[in-house]
Amino acid sequence: MSQPIFHLAFPVSDIQQTKAYYVHGLGCIPGRESPHALILNLYGHQLVAHTTKEPLTKQRTIYPRHFGLIFTQESQWEELLTKAQKHQLLFRDEAKDRFVGSPLEHRTFFLEDPFYNLMEFKYYRYPEAIFGSYEYTQIGDR
Repeated sequence: MSQPIFHLAFPVSDIQQTKAYYVHGLGCIPGRESPHALILNLYGHQLVAHTTKEPLTKQRTIYPRHFGLIFTQESQWEELLTKAQKHQLLFRDEAKDRFVGSPLEHRTFFLEDPFYNLMEFKYYRYPEAIFGSYEYTQIGDR
């Protein structure tokens, strides 16, 4: 494997509910599991759900904290969108197009898991906007 893999650990309160959401709902591949943690493969990236006894609270807005993926194929973005709709996952922000007609144009939607973790899934019309296009200052929906 030559490409680094992203790793993210996040809080949950119930491993079985986590499996139902991430494996059956989002389509993650489950990995090692203990009563206190679950490793998930999300499109080749490692997510680790760790149980916590601390109260989990909902963010008022989608900013600042969320995680997700940027798809390089629009069809993959659409497939995940369809899967999320089919499994009636909670959309924090419905699918929409941002910055239409500009070099920053992209499609996005936000999901919220049962533990208030927010995930954004994007597809950029022009791949150079993922990291470049420095002359533009638009970021998000503020």
